[in-house]
Amino acid sequence: MTVYTPRRAARVLLVDADDRVLLFAGFDPARPEHRYWFTPGGGLDPDESPAAGAARELAEETGLRLTPAELGEPVWQDRIEYPFDGVWYRQEQEFFLVRVPSWEVDTAGFNDVEQTSVTGHRWWSAAELAASDELRYPVDLVAILSRVLAAPDEPA
Repeated sequence: MTVYTPRRAARVLLVDADDRVLLFAGFDPARPEHRYWFTPGGGLDPDESPAAGAARELAEETGLRLTPAELGEPVWQDRIEYPFDGVWYRQEQEFFLVRVPSWEVDTAGFNDVEQTSVTGHRWWSAAELAASDELRYPVDLVAILSRVLAAPDEPA
């Protein structure tokens, strides 16, 4: 029987003026062959709101500093179960949409785990994601982007 560690997280769909989304390339330290792309964001501190956590994670991982109020309301949420570094997590996560004209990513705020398990980043168009067979999280990212970019002011 798998024992799950509960985790709350906030993630950011950081989208530039060309409707490209920022994704990081990474791998699971316990399974280095398991490589994937993922959105900025991460686990929430105890008693931290999703918007505050998303703003903190965005600053740490990309250098973009926004207030929780500037993030607005979440545009999507889900629950996932996954292993990372030998631990199984059951994660409740909320996604925020942030649009920028452009952004030069600064990863100086990465923590130790991110420094060793994140290998790069890239801005992806929806068409590039749809044509790619590379693993990404969330797995239905193309559909999510299509929905939130078509109506960015309405929760999905």
